[in-house]
Amino acid sequence: MKFFVDTANVDEIRELADMGMLDGVTTNPSLINKAGKDFIETITEICKIVDGPVSAEVAATDYETMMKEGEKLATIADNVCVKVPLTPAGLKVGKNLVDNGQEINVTLCFSAAQALLAAKIGATYVSPFIGRLDDIGQEGMQLIRDINTIYSSYDRINTQVLAASVRGAQHVVQAALAGADVVTVPPAVLHQMFKHPLTDNGLEKFVSDWKATGQSIL
Repeated sequence: MKFFVDTANVDEIRELADMGMLDGVTTNPSLINKAGKDFIETITEICKIVDGPVSAEVAATDYETMMKEGEKLATIADNVCVKVPLTPAGLKVGKNLVDNGQEINVTLCFSAAQALLAAKIGATYVSPFIGRLDDIGQEGMQLIRDINTIYSSYDRINTQVLAASVRGAQHVVQAALAGADVVTVPPAVLHQMFKHPLTDNGLEKFVSDWKATGQSIL
């Protein structure tokens, strides 16, 4: 499973990329707002740090403006993946971009029916928001399983399932078990995945025992 990080914080992206943890990056208007920097400049900088796809989302909701935005975003860098909402206008924009050879990420997916529409237009990725479904009492991970089952039944579907709205390390594990192709996580969740008390305790014991030997490797 590929790991994307869900942030527009360039420093966090650079740190995780240096660790070899990143296959790509996803951003959205909320994350750009949180970063507090120019949108185009931020996406340009991220694309230079990460070799994999960088999702940059259109901001408009009408077809004509979204189309212009999508075309502009596609010119930023070769690894830009234009992000469009799962609406009729968004899918129309996505279809035109796909026809022009552009990778797209269809976002705000909350049902298997919607995921079928994303696959129909040849989307590169579809992003089911599992955490937001959990928030309203539905099982977000079941949606990942349902989409993966449907997609795997058809050889002509190449759309990758990108698990989004991930709230913790366990979500990542569950998404992997459910067959998600990609998971996008906030930096804090990726750091969570390193943590286990037995790892910390074991390392502390190893360090203590090594000091007791009085030796040095260097």
